[in-house]
Amino acid sequence: MIDEEIQQLDELKNNLMLWLAERGAGLLIAIIIIALGFWLARRLANLIIKLCDKRGLDVTLARFFAGFSKIVVVAFATIMALSKLNVEITPFIALLGASAFGLSLAVQGPVSNYGAGIVLIITRPFKVGDTLTLNGLTGQVDCVNLGNIQLLNEDEQRITIPNRDVLGEIFTNSYNYSIIEAVVGIDYNSDPENAISCITAAIQTVEDVAPDRAPDVGIDDFGDSSINIGYRVWVPTNRYHRTRYAVNLAVFRALEAAQITIPFPQREVHMIQPEASAG
Repeated sequence: MIDEEIQQLDELKNNLMLWLAERGAGLLIAIIIIALGFWLARRLANLIIKLCDKRGLDVTLARFFAGFSKIVVVAFATIMALSKLNVEITPFIALLGASAFGLSLAVQGPVSNYGAGIVLIITRPFKVGDTLTLNGLTGQVDCVNLGNIQLLNEDEQRITIPNRDVLGEIFTNSYNYSIIEAVVGIDYNSDPENAISCITAAIQTVEDVAPDRAPDVGIDDFGDSSINIGYRVWVPTNRYHRTRYAVNLAVFRALEAAQITIPFPQREVHMIQPEASAG
């Protein structure tokens, strides 16, 4: 029994030695090719990141290009190494193609998001810190990923939007600011020019109002009981509601100090007495 096992081990050793004698050179070359492939892939990825850095390209896009180039180089080196071992690579290529086709159908959504993300990063219609309004949602851009963008609003809520929904929609970019639009009514007996001056001065006293954008103040329309003065103010997006409340209070106090009346809605009711019937 032991002799049979020893004989099997000898046969295995002889077969291994024979295989190494026949394929040893090819195996060594394959190992060298794979090692060189990994080395070249790493060097190429670092070179791409440095070039993107010099050109000021977005870090996310630079890493994507570097990672993709590394995969391509390693895959090419692996195919070359297999060919040196006399391994038939045609079935592997066919299998890879079929797998890629099936995978493309399965990940069609994420791939389209990545494609849209690359377009957004290259074209740069907005940057981190800008204010976007999209599909009724408003927030400051916190980060731009390959698959999505993330917005932060004043309530510190994080809004995640797939990139394909950003690229295919109309959006508004107001950069660091959002616009407050409001209307206040004054009595028809008041001087509208005086009211406009008071409101403008009051708005400019509020701390967070944009210093380089003068507020727009003017007659919005003529109501039933009042002259409606409209005002538009640029305020930081991350303090939108807080500043809006401060602006409204400042406007009210200024009109009160100038003795400009904010009228209540009025309605005239006429009572018609029926004529007395003839006796």
